[in-house]
Amino acid sequence: MATASDQNVEFVRTGYGKNTVKVLFIRRQGSHHDIIELRADVELTLRSRKDYLTGDNSDIIPTDTIKNTVHALAKIKGVKTIEQFSLDICHHFLTSFNHVLRVKIYMEEAPWKRLEKNGVEHAHAFIYSPEAYRFCDVEQNLGGIPVLHSGVKNMKVLKTTQSGFEGFHRDRFTTLQETKDRCFCTSVYARWRYNKVQDVNFDAAWKCVKETIIETFAGPYDRGEFSPSVQKTLYDTQVLVLDRISEVDEIEIVMPNQHYFTIDMTKMGLNNKDEVLLPLDNPSGNITGTVRRKQRARL
Repeated sequence: MATASDQNVEFVRTGYGKNTVKVLFIRRQGSHHDIIELRADVELTLRSRKDYLTGDNSDIIPTDTIKNTVHALAKIKGVKTIEQFSLDICHHFLTSFNHVLRVKIYMEEAPWKRLEKNGVEHAHAFIYSPEAYRFCDVEQNLGGIPVLHSGVKNMKVLKTTQSGFEGFHRDRFTTLQETKDRCFCTSVYARWRYNKVQDVNFDAAWKCVKETIIETFAGPYDRGEFSPSVQKTLYDTQVLVLDRISEVDEIEIVMPNQHYFTIDMTKMGLNNKDEVLLPLDNPSGNITGTVRRKQRARL
C-alpha cells in the first residue's frame, strides 16, 4: 500500500460518535403518564489521535458503548427536557473519562401531544402532531462551560392577507411587480443561545419563543398585523424574544418565503379574485438574520 509523508499536514478537528440514538422515556405518576421521544447524535473528541495516526484503538470508546450510555442515562437520570438530558450526557463523558476533551450533542424531540377532549386531558394517550419540531445542541470542552442552544424548526405558517412587498430596488433584470397584499407562507427555523444552563425553565422558554413567532407573524386574532417584508417580521420576532426571555443572549431565525401565485384563468373565461392559488416548491426566497444583546462596555 502506498504511503505519503504526514510532515506537511496537521489536524484541524477530529471527532466520532453515534448518530440517531432513539429513546422513548415514559414518566409514570400513578395512572398519569408523560412521554418524551428523542433522537440524539453524540460526538466525542479524544485527547489522543493515535487511532488516526497509527491505528491504535485503545482509547476509543466504542460507538455501541455511546449508544448504551444514552439509554442507561435515560434510566438513571430520567429525561425532564432534551436540553437537560443533553447536558447530562456531556457531563457523564467529560467526568467519566480523562481522555475525552470535547462532547457535542444534537437532540430532537418527537412532537407528541396529549389527547384532549372538551378540555379534559387523556391520562396516557397521545397523538403525533408535527406542527413544530423542538431541537437542541450542546458543546462542552473538558473543564469548560457548556454552550447550549435550543431551537424550533419545520413550523409552517401561512396568512392569506396583511402582507405586502413594495419599494424594493429595481434594475434591468427586475420583473417582480410590487404588491400591497399577498399570501405570506414560511417554514420557520429558529435557534437561540442561552447565557446560562442552571435554573432555566427550558420548556417555558421554548414555548415562549414558539408563541412569540406566531404572535408576531399573525398579529391580533380579530384583525391581524401587516407585514411590509419577511425581514421586518423576522426582526420584530427576535427583538421580542430577547425582551421576554432574559436567559437568551442570541437568536437566529430563518424564514424561507414559500410562494403562492394566483392562477390566471382569463383564458378559461373565469375571474380569479385571489381565490385559487398555485403553491410553488421552488425557487423560494430565503431570509435569515441573527441578533444578540449588545455587549456592555467594560470599564
